[in-house]
Amino acid sequence: MVPANLNEASLEELIVVQMVATGGSPGWAQGDPRNFNAAYCIDLPVFREFIRDTQPALIDVLDLDGDSPTMHKLLARLQGEITKNGIVACLRNGITHGRHHIDLYYPTPSAQNDKAAGLFSQNRLTITRQVHYSSKDAGKSLDLVAFVNGLPIATFELKNYITNQTVEDAVKQYKTDRDPRELIFAFGRCMAHFAVDDQHVRFAPKLSGTSSWFLPFDQGYNGGAGNPPNPGGVMTEYLWKRILSPRSLAGIIENFAAIVTSKDPKTGKKTSSAIFPRYHQLDVVRELLADVAARGPGIRYLIQHSAGSGKSNSIAWLAHQLTGVEHDGVRAFDSVVVVTDRVILDGQIRDTIKGFTQVKSTVQHADSSKELREAIEAGKKIIITTVQKFPYIVQGLAGDQREKRFAIVIDEAHSSQGGKVSSAMAQALSKDGIDAGVEDTEDALNRLMESKKLLPNASYFAFTATPKNKTLETFGHAYTVDAMVKHRPFHSYTMRQAIEEKFILDVLANYIPIDTYYKLVKTVEDDPEFDAKRASKKLRAYVEGQKHAIRQKAEIMVDHFQAQVFAPRKIGGNARAMVVTSSIARAIDYYEAVTAYLAETKRPYKAIVAFSEFTDAAGSKVAEAQYNGFPSAEIPKRIREDPYRILICADKFQTGYDEPLLHTMYVDKTLSGVKAVQTLSRLNRAHPQKHDCAVLDFANDAEGIQSSFQDYYQTTILADETDPNKLNDLAADLVAAAVFTQEGIDHFVERYLADAPINELHALLDASVAEYVETMDEDEQVEFKGAAKAFVRTYGFLSAILPYSNVWWEKLSIYLGFLVPKLPSPVGEDLSAGVLESIDLDSFRVEKRTALAIALAGGEAEVPPVPGARAGGRPEPEIERLSEILASFNALFGNIDWQDEERIRLRVTQEVPAMVAEDPIYQTAMANNDKANAKVAMVDALGKVMLSLVQDETQLFKEYSDNVDFKKWFEDAVFRATYRKSA
Repeated sequence: MVPANLNEASLEELIVVQMVATGGSPGWAQGDPRNFNAAYCIDLPVFREFIRDTQPALIDVLDLDGDSPTMHKLLARLQGEITKNGIVACLRNGITHGRHHIDLYYPTPSAQNDKAAGLFSQNRLTITRQVHYSSKDAGKSLDLVAFVNGLPIATFELKNYITNQTVEDAVKQYKTDRDPRELIFAFGRCMAHFAVDDQHVRFAPKLSGTSSWFLPFDQGYNGGAGNPPNPGGVMTEYLWKRILSPRSLAGIIENFAAIVTSKDPKTGKKTSSAIFPRYHQLDVVRELLADVAARGPGIRYLIQHSAGSGKSNSIAWLAHQLTGVEHDGVRAFDSVVVVTDRVILDGQIRDTIKGFTQVKSTVQHADSSKELREAIEAGKKIIITTVQKFPYIVQGLAGDQREKRFAIVIDEAHSSQGGKVSSAMAQALSKDGIDAGVEDTEDALNRLMESKKLLPNASYFAFTATPKNKTLETFGHAYTVDAMVKHRPFHSYTMRQAIEEKFILDVLANYIPIDTYYKLVKTVEDDPEFDAKRASKKLRAYVEGQKHAIRQKAEIMVDHFQAQVFAPRKIGGNARAMVVTSSIARAIDYYEAVTAYLAETKRPYKAIVAFSEFTDAAGSKVAEAQYNGFPSAEIPKRIREDPYRILICADKFQTGYDEPLLHTMYVDKTLSGVKAVQTLSRLNRAHPQKHDCAVLDFANDAEGIQSSFQDYYQTTILADETDPNKLNDLAADLVAAAVFTQEGIDHFVERYLADAPINELHALLDASVAEYVETMDEDEQVEFKGAAKAFVRTYGFLSAILPYSNVWWEKLSIYLGFLVPKLPSPVGEDLSAGVLESIDLDSFRVEKRTALAIALAGGEAEVPPVPGARAGGRPEPEIERLSEILASFNALFGNIDWQDEERIRLRVTQEVPAMVAEDPIYQTAMANNDKANAKVAMVDALGKVMLSLVQDETQLFKEYSDNVDFKKWFEDAVFRATYRKSA
């Protein structure tokens, strides 16, 4: 038997006692469950007290002290308005009843507003135990209900690990034993319904029976899910002590919770959803606002929140509240500019803040410089634009805008903060304007250099799930460890925590590699020589582009979708799939193959293809609508509607696409790093009926995908800052090449800043182009052009964050920025030309391997700084005979059906070469620097090693002994891996 002081009721008592003990004005008081009127869903005595103290004239007019039809009409009107608009809107706005306006709540007062402070203190906050909420079944009760001025705003079901009851039992109780048709559980009636135990908190903004979706509300612990140990009490007391403290609750009512209504532009149909912040969303917004209030504008913030974690709402809440935050008694920002590469975010922000009536009509989307200028001058507090349009928008801003202070909120910072964008943004919003009438060359240079720096009159709030090294260095918080300056995010909500909390799905939990086997044969009698690496790339592209290969893979995709996704009715029968392809041509090929196979097999669904419009060889425009039969803009909506189930993409929809119905991804494109994380993360969006997802990968291996995800699994840190001396090194190399002169650069920059005509600028560059073409061989041209590109790229990044300016770097950057496009690329001889005319495809097959779960290691990841930008020369071509190239290619891509491929790969690539390298005769031959004799010694050593493996690796030994092609490839591969010349 559980002691009374440890049971569920004791947790109720603990919560109530601690909430009431916080005191304050207003403070929490314990409510009387007998006062709850289930018919009208109100604590009527508390409601009367509030009205009597704040609006006494209404007591008699509305007969609130009686039980007359007049009072019942008011209560009916009140419940009707809450049903129509939701409790939050009614608390914020009050209601009208006849000719009377009734305030239901008084908001947080501004500083030195004594009247508002007095009214705020009159709010009645009550927490009531065992509330019998049902007018149908008087025996049913809730553990706790929180009321504001007699109106319920949150319900609680409590459980206790000691009684073997957990938060999951509370969730189950809400889903199966709480009828959503009861008034207190109706949509919008309460802000949230909390399931709580002594270790975890979950909540649902809306109850829908067994379809109710409860979200995590834990703080996170050690980069993962859960809550930190609490030496002074239960782990979850932060909920009632901090989140539900009177001031915090007021902030949620006034700035976070809302009913969001959106309208389909085509059908006009309206849909409403209730939103309430997750813990990490509430935490990041409040921490940012507190930091701005303390430090003012001019600070950079990096927020690393996992893909699918609700960044859109976090950005909307932050943008809304940044408009009112004060520093030293004045508003910190005149306007908030949201820069995104996702047009859909505009609608999400508008829909989210529409519930905040105090900022209605303050949001504008700017598609032109005129619209941006008008928005700022009209006092629009939030201005949204896309990263693609921002450089063009800012050109028309008037000089007086530069005296204003801006908050710049950047969505997906790594893709939104290119040098051109930041430079254009800075020029538009900086204090230093352009005065063409008096500006000389030096003034113009100084203005350009300053315009590239992050603005002192702006704060930057950069959101991303996958911060690159440049993003960390530009926006991250700097700190020093062992004399190394590292950078980390201001706030993190990690991929690990989101997955462990089941807020997003683990896209690596069901990863299925697809092995492709093919064999190419020679179609010419002789055995010509080609560049092996370039030839192998062409051969792979040739094979992958064959209609037969695409058709075979398309059949695997469709059959898998039918058997594993469609037939089992994943996501309640609404699951969709995405095919990721390497090019527009390949996307169209897949669309045609998938469409044909769907028709042949009489499948009840269709595919959609997505790509950017292009011009074909005949000069005709080719667009998606020609294949899909509807406009491009309708793709996101159509894929959610039957009969469309499979979305085939070429680059489009691989970043920023938020579709919870995506269940399976078929990847036929090489992916790595951030691109791999972004692309596969399209699958991670949660849905109440989505319990898993799957990736079938035709182009990548598990090790590469694991490596790509590892850096972003927990908080990402920059290991060290970029060394500015890289620019000095590059500049020295460029000067040494003698393609240009200092005088030539000075003259060009002077004419450029004076707006010289384009033909004059071309003439000034042509001398350097001639020097490049006439005096440099191909390797020197490759090195010079690579160094020039590297200088422009690195300067574009460093110029924004270095605390000082360098006139020479600025001049060189301007000059090279114009010169590089004019430098012809070295053509060189294509030593792989003709290889495709000399081969044919003999066989092709695709084989699905066993599904596996890719595990990621815990702990913070450090990424290196921007790498050294020194350009390398062109690699030497490896000339091999066609037969050798084909043997290597076929062996490499698996024309042999190995019994245990992973073990064989390890033997072939690591263990056997290591054993061969230890052979003393081979080592002596290498020491003599005689490559031919070393090769002979290596072959003998390999033979001895293979004999030693004959019992353990029978199949490998048989292929080595009987398969001439494999033996030759194996010998060459081992020799390349082990041969080293003696120093």
